[in-house]
Amino acid sequence: METATIRIPEEKKNLLKAVASLENRKMNDILIDLIDDYVERRKETLELLAIPGLLKEVRTASREFRQGKGVPIEDVRKDLERRLLKDRSKVPPKNGNVRSRKAP
Repeated sequence: METATIRIPEEKKNLLKAVASLENRKMNDILIDLIDDYVERRKETLELLAIPGLLKEVRTASREFRQGKGVPIEDVRKDLERRLLKDRSKVPPKNGNVRSRKAP
């Protein structure tokens, strides 16, 4: 493991010392955990940004929302309910009660 020197404000260093003391841990271990958490959160963002066109879509949607072009949540909810009901009507019953057509 390599050594790195960082500069942090005195009050933050004192808080970190206090937390380390309370948790009976080394400051170094806490800093490593914090760095790991930070990098992990950024990985998810980078993975999302790697999806082709996603950033452009998000920016477009954000601009449209600011311009008042959004869809009210009630309209979205009603549309989803309508779609779910439509999809359910296409699924045959699960209890085995299947209607058979009468032979001609």
